[in-house]
Amino acid sequence: MIEVKNVPQRKKRQHHDEPEAKSKGWFYFNVTLRTLHALLLVIISFLIIGGALAAGIGAGYFAYLVEDTKTPTKKEMQKTLGEYSETSKLVYADNSNISTIRSDLMRTAVKSDKISDLLKQAIIDTEDEYFNEHNGVVPKSVVRALLSEATGFGGGGGGSTLTQQLVKQQVLSNETTFKRKANEILLAMEVEKYFSKDEIVTMYLNVSPFGRNNRGQNIAGVQEAAKGIFGKNADEVNLAQAAFIAGLPQSPITYSPYDNTGQLKENLSAGLKRKDFVLFSMYRNHSITKKEYEEAKKYDLTKDFLPRQERDANDHGYLYYTVLGEAQELMADKLRKDDKVSDKEYQKEKVKKEYLEKASSELVSGGYTVKSTIDKTIYNAMQDAVAEYGYMLDGENTGTVQVGNIMMDNHTGRILGFVGGRDFNDTQLNHAFNITRPAGSSIKPLLVYGPAIDQGLIGTETKLSDFETTWQNGEDKGKPIVNATNTGSNTFQSVREALVQSSNIPATHVYRDFQEKVGETAAYDEYLKKMNFAASDDWFNESAALGPNDVSPLNETNGFQTLANGGVYQEGYMIDSITDNAGNVIYQHKENPVQVYSKQTASIMNDLMRGIVDAGYTTRFKDFVSSLNWYLGEGDWVGKTGSSDEYRDSWLIVSTPAITISSWSGVENNTIKNDRNASVRTANYMAYLVNRVYMANPDVFGIDQRFQLADGVKSYEVAKATGELPGKVTVNKKEQTVPLETVSSLYAKGEPAKSSFEFGIGGTAANYQAYWETIYGKEEEKKKTEEKDKNKTGTSSSSSAAGAGADQTTPSSESADNKEETKDSSTSEDDKKTETSKDTEKNEDNKETQKN
Repeated sequence: MIEVKNVPQRKKRQHHDEPEAKSKGWFYFNVTLRTLHALLLVIISFLIIGGALAAGIGAGYFAYLVEDTKTPTKKEMQKTLGEYSETSKLVYADNSNISTIRSDLMRTAVKSDKISDLLKQAIIDTEDEYFNEHNGVVPKSVVRALLSEATGFGGGGGGSTLTQQLVKQQVLSNETTFKRKANEILLAMEVEKYFSKDEIVTMYLNVSPFGRNNRGQNIAGVQEAAKGIFGKNADEVNLAQAAFIAGLPQSPITYSPYDNTGQLKENLSAGLKRKDFVLFSMYRNHSITKKEYEEAKKYDLTKDFLPRQERDANDHGYLYYTVLGEAQELMADKLRKDDKVSDKEYQKEKVKKEYLEKASSELVSGGYTVKSTIDKTIYNAMQDAVAEYGYMLDGENTGTVQVGNIMMDNHTGRILGFVGGRDFNDTQLNHAFNITRPAGSSIKPLLVYGPAIDQGLIGTETKLSDFETTWQNGEDKGKPIVNATNTGSNTFQSVREALVQSSNIPATHVYRDFQEKVGETAAYDEYLKKMNFAASDDWFNESAALGPNDVSPLNETNGFQTLANGGVYQEGYMIDSITDNAGNVIYQHKENPVQVYSKQTASIMNDLMRGIVDAGYTTRFKDFVSSLNWYLGEGDWVGKTGSSDEYRDSWLIVSTPAITISSWSGVENNTIKNDRNASVRTANYMAYLVNRVYMANPDVFGIDQRFQLADGVKSYEVAKATGELPGKVTVNKKEQTVPLETVSSLYAKGEPAKSSFEFGIGGTAANYQAYWETIYGKEEEKKKTEEKDKNKTGTSSSSSAAGAGADQTTPSSESADNKEETKDSSTSEDDKKTETSKDTEKNEDNKETQKN
């Protein structure tokens, strides 16, 4: 019974447990659901609270970022957004304006009605489709851009409206900081308050970059884009052209059809694809119909691109670009020093280029005033002179002979004026600063005679061999060294004579002697290097004495400035100062004088070079100056000429105690020969040039000043025949008295030697033998003539005899008379006349040249 009863009971209990289990399941489900619901409510609450907190923090942070930003007025904003011209400027020495500094952007602003509606709509549909709805900022776009920036995902763009882009271009920098972005947002909203949508899009289209034009120039603004790409005004473009232009600002150089020379790119696909994207954006936004879209897309735009055109010469000319270039060099040097870039690192081409670009950008937009050393009246006078008289440099079959001139203050190195060329429109190469050409004989005072006098190797009357000789070294070894008009005069010349005639053979002997006694590299290392002449192993060759090495007109001017300034080099400079808008001095020139030659040497060289100019043997400069202006011709002019092989280059550098002015002239095509009359043409042109400057500023020349021999210069009476002290010499085993005619020889150091058979520098034993035989042969001939004359007058009347007695002197008494007639200065006019007796006509055959 028990078993029977228990079975149904078990069955009944089993049936009862099923709903109980279901009930428990629902219970747990409900609990879980309620828990999740509660958690969701908590999370949502936290999100709401966190979002509010984040929004509060964000708002606070935004306020913090812009707290220092001064909200501009509409007038200020209008000026800033519409400012297209540059604010930095270049000025003359008197602070009068040379020019504002402009960027390389070609920009022409136009009014709204001069811009096609197609262009406006194309830029809006492509760059800012919500332009007409927003108030300067699209919040979701800003958030998207910020998230992209923070996470690194996404394109990182699309956050800026046209208004923001305008603010960024015209008001703010391109740096990617939250502070700049916050300011951009704030200012964009201010712009929207002050200006209409049409005004904003017009300003944007006037300032944005659009790549390059068909001259290779960088362009900004739609007017320059339309003119420079299609040859149309901005209100004349068709739909396809408008779409192409509107696509450029995103990546102007990539999408531009031209390279930096103005040549059409071989591959134009990037710009054309961008044009199609712009057209699709316009169609998508219902700005154009499907038909217009398809027709414009099929339009062959390549036939509208303008062909390459040569860039027009800029009306700024030589002065603008020279002063600006100097300022960029100085600014680049300052910027790299601010960045603690070492001298060694800065010499790397890539590094220096980077800083020059930074300097250029800084000068364009930094509001600087660059004060030059250029005297406005002097510079303008020099430009008038080259315009009126430059033709004088042209010879038969030479074509246009170019010229470069620099005028420098001797005591400071200030560059007062220059001539960069005959016409900037013909060639933009600055022939005063940016060329280097063979120096010819103009190098002799700086490299040969100046150092030799400075080291005490020679005096002004030291004798130098001018006998025929050959090169000892180099590829021309064994070939004859030649003078301008001969292969040697087969005698000995004094230093003064050799300089007046610009003889090559004597100069070579002096240079060889200097290298042997002082050092092979000493002439460059101790002299030219200190004056910033470019280093070259060619300075160590024996031929360097004749000037085959390239130098610049600035080098030459500075070298002769050094001699005119008592041997003190003052580096030539053109920038006096650079200041910012607040008047803070960014750069100020500081003098760094270097004593290159002793005062004694410099004064002796000026004494010698006065003889060059006065003699008129190699240059008729003083004759020409005097014929134009007697008073100017009375100035104490010193200087030197030079010419290269085939007369391709003609140099003339002259100084007064106050200024030095140089002239290089020649043909740019180095295969064209000049002619033998080049030095005469140079002298004539230079006379007109200095006369024109004199009429503009007569005081600058210091006409009343005179070069003086410095204290410490020693003057010795030496035998004119030998340049040594008077005495006896053995010739052909017979002791002879050296002819007693004497002359003053100036020494900076050292003293003349005692009489000797080989008295000079250079020459062989045979040369000396021939010279002595000539001298004593003439002495014997002279004695015979005197004896013959004596016999003829032996039967004269007493009165005649008395007269004859006065004339009849013994050789010894004649020598005594000659000694009494010793010249007290090597610059006497009689001496100069003697030196130039073979050149009374001063024709082109007397032209000096350098041959090696």
